[in-house]
Amino acid sequence: MKKILILNGPNLNLLGVREKSIYGDQSFEQYFEDLKARYAIVELYYFQSNSEGAIIDKLHEVGFDYDGIVLNAGAYTHTSIAIADAIAAIKTPVVEVHISNVHQRENFRHHSYLSKNCKGVILGFGLDGYRLGIEGLLA
Repeated sequence: MKKILILNGPNLNLLGVREKSIYGDQSFEQYFEDLKARYAIVELYYFQSNSEGAIIDKLHEVGFDYDGIVLNAGAYTHTSIAIADAIAAIKTPVVEVHISNVHQRENFRHHSYLSKNCKGVILGFGLDGYRLGIEGLLA
């Protein structure tokens, strides 16, 4: 059975509460239950942290044993060379996901330090981007 981690970064613990016009009104925990039901043949795990170091530690922890990681690093996408380096250092493929289309937002969100080290990037499809990331890893 394949093992995939969904790894969410800062402020994504507030999904369903924050900026509903951008992020929707469903909590990630609710959506994750839907994903687990849909992908019963996959061991899905979920981890969220607002701390850059905890995200890096989790990448190191699973990055040699899991079959894939779906990563939404939130604002760290645009600032963290350390997370980019952690992705480059591991063997597990990573798909970068963003709920919103970051290219329709503020200019600072148009650059990702992570993308060059990821298998692919999915953005702008709401929470469904996580499903698309899983599909990309399973293909």
